[in-house]
Amino acid sequence: MRDAADAPAGRARELGIPFDGTPGTWNAITDVPGVEVGHVTLVAGEGALQVGAGPVRTGVTAVLPVGRSGIGRACPAGWFSLNGNGELTGSHWITETGGLTSPVMLTNTHAVGSVHRGVVDWAATNRPDLLEQWLLPVVGETWDGYLNDINGGHVSAAHAATAIDSASSGPVDEGSVGGGTGMVCYGYSGGAGTASRVVRLGARSHVLGAYVQANFGDRTELRLAGVPLGDLPVANPIDEPAWFARDHERAGVAPSSSAVLPGGSGSVIVLVATDAPMLPAQCTALARRVSLGLARSGTTGSHFSGDIFLAWSTAGAGALDSRIPVAAAEPAGYRQLEFVPWGQMDAFYAATVQAVEEAVANALVVNQDKTGRDGHWVPALPHDLVAERLSARGVPQA
Repeated sequence: MRDAADAPAGRARELGIPFDGTPGTWNAITDVPGVEVGHVTLVAGEGALQVGAGPVRTGVTAVLPVGRSGIGRACPAGWFSLNGNGELTGSHWITETGGLTSPVMLTNTHAVGSVHRGVVDWAATNRPDLLEQWLLPVVGETWDGYLNDINGGHVSAAHAATAIDSASSGPVDEGSVGGGTGMVCYGYSGGAGTASRVVRLGARSHVLGAYVQANFGDRTELRLAGVPLGDLPVANPIDEPAWFARDHERAGVAPSSSAVLPGGSGSVIVLVATDAPMLPAQCTALARRVSLGLARSGTTGSHFSGDIFLAWSTAGAGALDSRIPVAAAEPAGYRQLEFVPWGQMDAFYAATVQAVEEAVANALVVNQDKTGRDGHWVPALPHDLVAERLSARGVPQA
């Protein structure tokens, strides 16, 4: 855990973008006690022009719902798919039992298999007890094939294990790191972003945090603090037809010279964690509200964007464990879950929307221009132009 002085600099609030709600200490998903985040970032051969040989601009992120020591303890959880053009392994078991036991891993679309294997390998070394029965790792993905040699198999099982071992609490690295390394959001450098909100319920105070792997949105849709930014005078090379046609020609397909990657393609995975006690159905309700937070940034939900969201509560860790019993059931074996009254959920819905909106903004702001395979590049969000536009629209500075 790093000191507060080491907190990430240059985030959306520091650019003057205002947001609703009160953030936690780090304004990150790790404000939720027990949650840990680790990254492995792979960047090699930047600017090289070889086809199919790089450069590499990808990685893997591990989000541990209740830390390394809590792997295998089921947290109440639920998930929601706004658009299913994506993958989240292990989701069927979460639906069945309402419990999340695995690290949540994020990577690129074609690395899901190696990362899945890496979680199993990590458990074999560190938690062999988990493999005495079965393990269903949770792995989500977004497509980084514009900047990364996505078919090159660069993310290995060992990288996944390293991400788990490196996970920690405290400030979280954002932008082009881990699974978000090669991602593009609204035609700008995208990737990892996080934020949190404090939620007060009577005399008690809780924290809710969001983490996004942002690789979605058409440039024309972008909004920050409600201000349209889709017309900023910045090049958008991912919308140019030349690279798209060239890639298809290399694969033996000859599309029209005007063919382009559909705007908004790519996907987004969003994770929401809270220390407030929740039922699995309440976690699912939080996951549904992620859609509203994304919409505040402008997206209308492209058909070619897999938008999948997972939420969990750390308060009930262990209560929903589902292992093959080794002894006869006894009355003492029954379990209970405490939960927020359904009528008091609105504050948590609002916190989800607010944290997701800010997490997307952080993924965009904490970033830089990126050059990847075959000379493909994307610009960073232009801080000066954004600040000018917000000021011109009379938006109060944060």
